[in-house]
Amino acid sequence: MIETVRSRFPILSERVHGRPLVFLDSAASAQKPDCVVEAMQDAAYHQYANIHRGLHWMSERTTDAYESARTDVARLLNAPDRREIVFTRNSTEAINLVAHSFGSLLKAGQAVLISELEHHANIVPWLMLRDRTGIELRVAPILDNGDLDLAAYEELLSDGKVALVAITHMSNVLGTVTPATKLTEIAHANGARILLDGSQSIVHQRIDVQAIGADFFVFTGHKLYGPTGIGVLWGRMELLDVMPPFLGGGDMIEHVSFERATWAHVPHKFEAGTPAILETIGLGAAVRFVEELGYDAISRHEHALTSYGLERLSQVDGVSIIGSPAVRGGVVSFVMEGAHPHDIATILDQLGIAIRAGQHCAEPLMHRLGVHATARASFGVYTTTEEIDALVSGLERARMMLT
Repeated sequence: MIETVRSRFPILSERVHGRPLVFLDSAASAQKPDCVVEAMQDAAYHQYANIHRGLHWMSERTTDAYESARTDVARLLNAPDRREIVFTRNSTEAINLVAHSFGSLLKAGQAVLISELEHHANIVPWLMLRDRTGIELRVAPILDNGDLDLAAYEELLSDGKVALVAITHMSNVLGTVTPATKLTEIAHANGARILLDGSQSIVHQRIDVQAIGADFFVFTGHKLYGPTGIGVLWGRMELLDVMPPFLGGGDMIEHVSFERATWAHVPHKFEAGTPAILETIGLGAAVRFVEELGYDAISRHEHALTSYGLERLSQVDGVSIIGSPAVRGGVVSFVMEGAHPHDIATILDQLGIAIRAGQHCAEPLMHRLGVHATARASFGVYTTTEEIDALVSGLERARMMLT
């Protein structure tokens, strides 16, 4: 099966510095299968036009393809209503949309709760909201193994002042998979709404927003084997209906005069201007590709890879794996005694091995972990055990050169 999957990703046959490409940086941005590239190319070659407002055949056909992607995403998330799918540029914009729009409904004295696991995209918008409105920003701690401290999380909600929880569903640094349904139940029991950042989790596991019970869920297309420049906000219709628009312009209005404007219905209220048309069509193709593989097969493959990777990396002298969460997705961060992560990544690159090194847009988490940076290997549907073996061999070579 793995060779069939890999054959769908033409870039994996490339060579880097004269060596076969070993791509272990999918958590930053995944490679794209042929069907995604072809869907975008076909739309650009044969039917491209602006959407929603044109009456000619090309516009109508492109509008249908764009809106079909909304249906694809709604099906992927098991959203009860396709109109609850709002297209954004990425997860960052989706979180900012909620921070500006839902956040404008909050008052001083209320609070937003995040966690120590968060990516900067789920920290900075709430800092900005705090500074604009005077709301309180609370931070739920993690345990030393990288799991969320559930007792502390519940205690931070207990006074009823938290209006919104915004928390990762899977850490991009530790791979920690947070107990989304439990977090939602606790938040709702204490009168709070909850947003889940699914940028990493949606790649590795089936997401059912109705079963989880969340109020908002965000993800980005380029990690789900889709294009850059396209992301998704799912929100409950009753919340989206009362939230004011995020951006103003064309296509998000019902009527405009020089005195006032009225807004289009959800989701178009939140999709101002010409959107990322080709990228949205590409996202629809990526969703269908993932559904074709099936999340059961994806989860089995990546669970086996992660277990194998943890075992093999633990055998390298001087390498320490960061975190040991109870449930971990396909992300492993590590450090090597006497070697900076940037130097490790540079040496591996010369061997054709791509990993990530740095703070991974999670500087507060680095401080909590007591490290300045880590190296990170992350896996996708195309990753093989042979590539993990290549990583281990490369690390052993780096250790001899750097320590």
